[in-house]
Amino acid sequence: MSNFFLEIAGSKRSLHVQVAREIARKILSGELSQNEIIPSEMTLCEQFGISRTALREAIKLLTSKGLLLSRPKVGTRVRSRDNWNFLDSQLLDWVADIGDNEAIYLEFLALRKAIEPEAAALAASNATAEQRILLSATFQKMDDLASNFNAEEWTEADMEFHRLVFLSTGNNFFLPFANVLCTMFKSFIGHSSEKGGTCIEEHRAIYTAIMAGDADKARQANTNLLNNSNHRLPTNN
Repeated sequence: MSNFFLEIAGSKRSLHVQVAREIARKILSGELSQNEIIPSEMTLCEQFGISRTALREAIKLLTSKGLLLSRPKVGTRVRSRDNWNFLDSQLLDWVADIGDNEAIYLEFLALRKAIEPEAAALAASNATAEQRILLSATFQKMDDLASNFNAEEWTEADMEFHRLVFLSTGNNFFLPFANVLCTMFKSFIGHSSEKGGTCIEEHRAIYTAIMAGDADKARQANTNLLNNSNHRLPTNN
């Protein structure tokens, strides 16, 4: 496994995080197989051009995300995929960074369909006055962008809209999705929305139902959004 990793000394990022990212990319892309023993500490330090301290911090970080497992006299091996914490925001960032993630986007869309409609229903019932004001301002921005489209601004506004819905549920177990999934929301929305007008009416229906306090309509409106054909995956055309 000669020169499997490139030296990264001098990176502007925190050194151990950058090392962890590079190892994670090899794991997530399959270049390092599940249950495979990764190169020794000495080898990795030489290839990355880093100290043992930085490497050990990187391994510790990857271990906390379920990617690696270290055992004395055995070494450090890649854990099986069922141990990987895909709800870790940093891990999701690394996943999105790899590219060619059609399967991941399909899985993410399935997760959204499972939890977003109920989040919208809860937001309709539980959103505070302040949260409704924030949601209103965000939707107004989306409405403006629908007729004066800017892809980057639309993606940010769309992501913020869904983040606010999760924050407005009043349910502590929904709250982590407001921030943990922001990376995947941004990546998915960037692929699935070609222009703002393609889904503004679906978002309007969610917004209107939440503002009216109608949980059933909010749930159905969010389901309609996620079933819309505009929520498609990138193709190789």
